[in-house]
Amino acid sequence: MHLRGRAPGTAPFFFKHEHCSASGLGRGLGSYMPFINEHYLKLRAGYLFPEIARRVKTYIAQNPGTEESIIRCGIGDVTEPLPSGVRLAMHKAIDELGHRETFRGYGPEQGYEFLRYAIAENEYRLRGMQIEDDEIFVSDGSKCDCGNILDIFGSSNRIAIVDPVYPVYVDTNVMAGHSGLPDASGAYEGLVYLACTRQNGFVPDLPAEHVDLIYLCFPNNPTGSVATREQLQSWVEYALKENAIILFDAAYESYVTDPTVPHSIYELPGASECAIEFRSFSKNAGFTGLRCAFTVVPRSLVGVTESGEKKGLHALWLRRFSTKFNGVSYPVQRGAEAVYSEDGRAETDRLIRHYLGNAQILLQALSRSGLEVFGGINAPYLWVGAPPGYTSWQVFDKVLNDIGVVITPGTGFGAQGKDFFRVSAFNSREKAEEAGQRFQSLRWN
Repeated sequence: MHLRGRAPGTAPFFFKHEHCSASGLGRGLGSYMPFINEHYLKLRAGYLFPEIARRVKTYIAQNPGTEESIIRCGIGDVTEPLPSGVRLAMHKAIDELGHRETFRGYGPEQGYEFLRYAIAENEYRLRGMQIEDDEIFVSDGSKCDCGNILDIFGSSNRIAIVDPVYPVYVDTNVMAGHSGLPDASGAYEGLVYLACTRQNGFVPDLPAEHVDLIYLCFPNNPTGSVATREQLQSWVEYALKENAIILFDAAYESYVTDPTVPHSIYELPGASECAIEFRSFSKNAGFTGLRCAFTVVPRSLVGVTESGEKKGLHALWLRRFSTKFNGVSYPVQRGAEAVYSEDGRAETDRLIRHYLGNAQILLQALSRSGLEVFGGINAPYLWVGAPPGYTSWQVFDKVLNDIGVVITPGTGFGAQGKDFFRVSAFNSREKAEEAGQRFQSLRWN
């Protein structure tokens, strides 16, 4: 019997439930209501960052007049103004839209050719990597793409996710039905967790079992760690051997200062046969509010149908992209193009040096306070060990209540983060210095 829609060749009809349905929704006779995606009910209460915002709001309500004195080192949002070259390019683009002769309506969903060329040429080809313009897909954020990429993969894949990890990787897989329920630690049944610990330098070991999709993020959010060329090569070799796909989040690659550390997965031989890369203009050029990023899907990547037929992933992602996305606005894409100009490069380099300078100030202050600190060298994040006897949320509450600084509790990034907290270097220099002084004034006993 067809409960929804119609049998072939028949008129549409609706089915009335006389008793409670097997799913337990309890519909009575004549009662209609849309079914929900019950995978959402598996999610732990509250996405990490809204929960932080809720606690900060409560603190402000209980301590009137403190809002302006709070220093936010939690969410990784940039604070410094957009580069002038980006602003000028966007102003010019806006003016073009004010004249019939240069007005533009809908643009190509995958991005304008001028930006796709600039990205492929500057980020890849000039660095010795053969990425074609049409393998670049311009989007409104790598966060979106990291979740949306699951649309082109089936539900039977074995998913490997590093722990601790950017929460979007886990939550979007749960939403898509790729997991069971979470256990007491928050780990979801069905996902393969790759532990990142002090012992392995926060770079996970290869899985002992077969997996199909592998989420890697380097420089890492939240730990600030980087993977060496040899470590990344081992992942590429594993993926090639297992016919797996690496989903490589390189949103923070511009913060790499060590010349021996790869900026892109495609620097490694064989990666174009097994990896999709996500990049963003948010953290290098300050586009967190503008929204512009890109994903690289090489034409050489393939997946398989249930019947065993091989299909190109590029064509599937193109179909998904052109169906569900209308493209990033023309002025924003002109602004992103300006990042690759001579002035744009100089200005974005200054932004990166500014945030890395903040990271050094915070690293020194936290270290002087007796805490164990990781990261902050090739990334804008510091991963800090919680003092003995404190959970990461207890650290959050103490730091907020005692010194008015917002940090991110490590447990929000996974079970392996329960004894850590993250400090973001995205701030003004003045506030970074003040936060450093406040951290040194903290007393843990």
